[in-house]
Amino acid sequence: MKRLLTVALLLVLIVVPLMAAPLTIKLAHLNPQEPFDVPSAAMAATFKSEVEANSNGQILVEIYPNGVLGKERETMLQVKSGIVHSFISSSGGLSTFYPLIDVTNLPFAFSSYNVGYEVYDGDFGLDLAADIERQAGFKVLGYGESGGFFAITNSKREIRTPADMRGLKLRVMAVPLHQEVVKSLGASPTVVAWAEVYTSLQTGVVDGQMNPISIINMAKFYEVQNYITLTNHLYAPYVWVMNPRFYNGLSTDMKKVIDDASRTAILAGRGVSRVIDSSEKGLPVLLEKMNVYVPTAAEMKQFRDLAMPAARAFLEKAYKNQGKYWVDRFVSAVEAAEKKLGY
Repeated sequence: MKRLLTVALLLVLIVVPLMAAPLTIKLAHLNPQEPFDVPSAAMAATFKSEVEANSNGQILVEIYPNGVLGKERETMLQVKSGIVHSFISSSGGLSTFYPLIDVTNLPFAFSSYNVGYEVYDGDFGLDLAADIERQAGFKVLGYGESGGFFAITNSKREIRTPADMRGLKLRVMAVPLHQEVVKSLGASPTVVAWAEVYTSLQTGVVDGQMNPISIINMAKFYEVQNYITLTNHLYAPYVWVMNPRFYNGLSTDMKKVIDDASRTAILAGRGVSRVIDSSEKGLPVLLEKMNVYVPTAAEMKQFRDLAMPAARAFLEKAYKNQGKYWVDRFVSAVEAAEKKLGY
């Protein structure tokens, strides 16, 4: 009996540590880890808290902010190989691997944030996620808030109509549709990596850029830009990806923990973004530091009438039947969301 107890004790001492050893998720994003100021940081912090608590410590989350693991393409490749488990990517970061993400950049598509949330959290978002995994090999956890509607800034002059954009060199992400939209409005699109945008604006490599209010503030572009126009022309979500082999290797219970945590984290990021926009960290700051212009309805129509047909034609030409299919799906999803929400 004594010998049996000794053997049993030894087995416990060997097995329990092995069972207790937690998994670790390496989660990367490109921005400072400041959860009250940066939507992707809020997502990362909330995800870490939710996963570690709800898995009872079976899964730990390590956050790698500020692009410390590399630029977007490099980090996406690390996710694909499994070196990094998860990455909160911009649509530009994903476009190299899944060009059809361009469809989500159809300009002037959303009349409100709630319409956008309805589209990405609904059937369209689920079907797009399945296609991304099928064609690009990334598990999509959801579509986060990258900062909200885009505005255009520049250092040359006030932009009221598309005519004011002629001759401007505007920084864009490596998203073909963004480039086409900028060209349709009369400016010259110039691809610049995120880490180099501030310096490029400061030195005149480019005259301006387009980003959400919170990103403009976070990056302190007001230090090197004089004018901002609230065009609200794009709403580009973060596409939060995970290595599918890692995800599929989890138990059903742990998958549920990941799914629930990512949904909660996405809500947190959206909330932070909306608070930033309406607080002293958002538009009020830019009103003090920049010349802010809000186009009239007639001026917005000029922008829309140039950008929307050009974007749709580009997508259908670039991606043929798939482009037309996803554009139609996207437009239908927007219309259904507006009807559901009573807009």
